Amino acid sequence: MKSLNVIGCGRVGQTLAALFHQQGQVRVQDLYSRSFSSAQQAAQFVKAGEPVAELAQMRASDVWLLSVPDAQVADAAQALCHAHGAKLAGAIVFHNSGFLSASVLQPLRDLGCHVASAHPVLNFASPHTGVRQFAGTPCGLEGDAPALAWLHTALAALGGRCFEIASADKPLYHAAAVFCSNFTVVLQGLAQDAWHSAGVPPELLRPLTEALLTSTVNNVLAMGPAQALTGPAARGDASVVQAQGQVVAQWHAPAGEVYALLSQLAAELKQRT
Repeated sequence: MKSLNVIGCGRVGQTLAALFHQQGQVRVQDLYSRSFSSAQQAAQFVKAGEPVAELAQMRASDVWLLSVPDAQVADAAQALCHAHGAKLAGAIVFHNSGFLSASVLQPLRDLGCHVASAHPVLNFASPHTGVRQFAGTPCGLEGDAPALAWLHTALAALGGRCFEIASADKPLYHAAAVFCSNFTVVLQGLAQDAWHSAGVPPELLRPLTEALLTSTVNNVLAMGPAQALTGPAARGDASVVQAQGQVVAQWHAPAGEVYALLSQLAAELKQRT
C-alpha cells in the first residue's frame, strides 16, 4: 500500500484524499495547508491523515499530491524541493490543474521524481458532493510513464475514467471544460438576473431554471449540440435577435455583448445540421 501526502486541502484535495482512504489501497499520511486549521478540517473530513503545520514536518511518502490553485503549483513544487530535497527521489508527484502540464513540476523531476498531472473533470462544489459524484468522472492525465501507470490504476479504482492528453493540448482541453461547466453557471446567473429584472416571481426562478436546464442537457446528450439548439438565432430570426440584443444591452452592457456573440455562434452552429 503506497503512502500519500497532500499539499493543499481545498475541495479537490479533500475529495481525492477521502476517496483514496475509503477505497483502502492508498494510505493517506500527512496533510498540509498554508492554514493549519484547514489541514485539521481536512483530516476530520477525510477521516485519515495527520495535519501538519510546516511543509518540512511532512514524512517521506511514495506519492505526493499538490492540490493547490494553478498560480501556486510552481511555488509549491519549489517549496517541496527545498523542504525535502534528494529524499524525494523515486516518489510520484502530481497536481490537479487542468491548464498546467507536468512540466511545471520540473524541479521535482530533476530530483528524480516521476511527475504528472491528473485533472478530474467534475464540478467540485464541495468535498461532500465531490465524493458522492466522483464515480464515472473522466480524468485527463499527462506526464511521466511511471506516474501515469500508477494514476491510471489508482484513479480507476476510485471509479475514474482515465484518458491521456498531450501536454501541449492542455490549455485548449481545459478551456473546453470551462465552456462546458463554468460558463454554463455564469449564463445561469445572467438568466436569473434577467428574469428577476423582467418581473418573474422569485418562487418561479428555480422551476424555470430546472425545466430549461434539464431539457437542454438531455437534448444535447441525446442529439448533440447542433440538433439540440433552438431559439431565434437558430431559426434565423434576425430581426428578433437584433431587437432583443438591444434590450439586453440596455439592461446590462456586457451581457448585450455576450448575447450578440453567442447569437452569431448559434447561427453558425445551426448551419452544421
